[in-house]
Amino acid sequence: MRLRFGTFMAPFHPPEHNPTLSLEADLDLLQHMDTLGFDEAWIGEHHSAGSEIIASPEIFIAAAAARTKHIKLGTGVVSLPYHNPLWTAERMVLLDHLTRGRIMMGVGPGALPTDAGMLGLEPSQMRPLLEEYMAIVMQLLTSDEPVNYSSDRLTLKDARLHLRPYSDPLFDIAVAAVASPSGAKLAGKYGAGVLSLGATVAIGMDVLAHHWTIQEDVAAQNGQVADRDKWRLVGLMHLAETEEQARKDVEYGITQWFRYFQNVAAFPQMAVEGGDIDEMVDFVNGGLGVVGTPDQAIAQIEELLEQSNGGFGAYLTLSHNWANNAATKKSYELLARHVMPRFQGSVSSLIGAADRAQKSRPELAEKQLSAVDEATERYEAEMASA
Repeated sequence: MRLRFGTFMAPFHPPEHNPTLSLEADLDLLQHMDTLGFDEAWIGEHHSAGSEIIASPEIFIAAAAARTKHIKLGTGVVSLPYHNPLWTAERMVLLDHLTRGRIMMGVGPGALPTDAGMLGLEPSQMRPLLEEYMAIVMQLLTSDEPVNYSSDRLTLKDARLHLRPYSDPLFDIAVAAVASPSGAKLAGKYGAGVLSLGATVAIGMDVLAHHWTIQEDVAAQNGQVADRDKWRLVGLMHLAETEEQARKDVEYGITQWFRYFQNVAAFPQMAVEGGDIDEMVDFVNGGLGVVGTPDQAIAQIEELLEQSNGGFGAYLTLSHNWANNAATKKSYELLARHVMPRFQGSVSSLIGAADRAQKSRPELAEKQLSAVDEATERYEAEMASA
């Protein structure tokens, strides 16, 4: 199975940086990835805490689509409990047409309690609302039957989509999953994919295969098929030509990222440890991800493939902004040049051809020299008889 590669862009920016320039850097990175041949990018939705500054992944995707040609663009994720599901479905269908089928829809309950708090939502409400609204979105996208729904937060009366999706039969849909089985269950119910956001932390590595078993079981119960090609794992990487250079690169921003998860974001599955930069890098390289070389990245992905007990469809590197723009773009270039081909079958035939050519060179070179000598002798004979 050809492994796809991409990014999961929350994004993470220091609050003291110019936000306009930060957003421009995000768009520039996606354009760079498109040129390098990456398959997909997922864009986050957040409304508080000062670092993850994209409030509407749909608007951001529309801007990114105008600058790119091939890369698929997804919401990573739309926090469904925050939105009217009818309008959510409408926006995704519109993007599907505008991008000519390059759109993907990722959904989740919402990661920042400070976002939900502004809407008067308690954490205990988020997953039940996700399940209720997901049912509405899927009916709207896959059926012409009207939706009728009423709760203390929302009323829908004979709701339908007037514009059907461009993609046939439908664009990719994925559900975010971390440690709990709720995301895998919801994906199984609708035959959707899974975005495993905590895939490379210790708890995530332990539950990868378990999540897949849950998804398969629930899919079978609902007449769906769990497709490993729709399973996406999100991990952490920054690559350079040497580990020493990679460590130097991340001095730019890894501290801010760690402090955000240690002191601001209430995301227990990302309980990162480290007091100084060396400790932070060592923590990442202890199993969370890679700050190092393409060879280390290859080893990390091979370990994830083994842990998944059957493989997955895509590896997404988290856009963490640990390094400056130039070093970040270099990291993605190294990933595309040296790591991606190992898992996509694009260089095995070339390596085989090179090996065969090298092994046959002595015999063929000798024949080539003999042919030159024969041609020389014929020429000299012709000149002598002229």
